[in-house]
Amino acid sequence: MKYKAILNLLFVLFLCFNCSSNDDNITNETQSCTKTITITQFYILDGASYSYNTEQEVPCDFPEPTDAEQIEPQKLEDFSYNVIQFEYTQDTGNNTSRLQFEIQLNNLSDQPVEGIQRITINSDNIQFSTNYGINSCTSIDANSSCVITYDVEEPHSTGISNTFELIDVEYYLTIE
Repeated sequence: MKYKAILNLLFVLFLCFNCSSNDDNITNETQSCTKTITITQFYILDGASYSYNTEQEVPCDFPEPTDAEQIEPQKLEDFSYNVIQFEYTQDTGNNTSRLQFEIQLNNLSDQPVEGIQRITINSDNIQFSTNYGINSCTSIDANSSCVITYDVEEPHSTGISNTFELIDVEYYLTIE
């Protein structure tokens, strides 16, 4: 009789601990359930759109994103530049003006990058930024450099600038 009572007690304890343990597992699984979603982000720079797909871990009940999210352009922080040549000729003698430059872009990071340069100019106290349609240096190896060149003559019919001054050069990432 004693053995039967002890076995019944052990059986009841086993069921209690087992059920309690299962309830804890279900609660823990519900609380720690996560999924990875892909968020499309984009930015517009000089009329062109660049996008990234970013992955993020979220709770299982988090809704799937439906719209792309517009973000600020991603600038390469570990960046410098060296001006090799920058020359503006107001009048070439051929009824044209000429802008020439050669600029070395330096990726100071330990990762290769893909992107575009953006050059800020001050012309007759009007400041503007553009990439001048330069499609070189769209990728720069880690701890490496690349040189962009520009040499364009324009007729005076488009106007004559008295001054052309280089203010800054930045590099924006097109692939994060």
